Amino acid sequence: MLAIVIDDSRAMRGIIKRVLKGMGFDTLEAGDGQEALAVLAKSPRPDLALVDWNMPNMNGFEFLKTIRADNAFDDMKLTMVTTEIEMSQIALALEAGANEYVMKPFTEEAMRDKISLMGFCQEAA
Repeated sequence: MLAIVIDDSRAMRGIIKRVLKGMGFDTLEAGDGQEALAVLAKSPRPDLALVDWNMPNMNGFEFLKTIRADNAFDDMKLTMVTTEIEMSQIALALEAGANEYVMKPFTEEAMRDKISLMGFCQEAA
């Protein structure tokens, strides 16, 4: 399984990658949506994307809309991982094609649960 972690915080990318590795994922990473599109153009298609909302250059919501407009990524699950807690923001992301929504700060257990809800196994085989 392959995941991409898109967040402008290197520390947050590291935390999320550690959770994903514990679940058996290989990971790619990017610091914003534009960088993520460049990474995706030259990498195998990930099974999962975990995307921060507030980033420079291309924010997570813009990335979400861009990726959901490309049929090549129809099977990729996408989770917004963000400090945005307004119900209207959550609804907007889900309507635009996000599969799940995780609010920062989160626990490792909460992140594992959200990823499991999308059909991925809890622990590495």
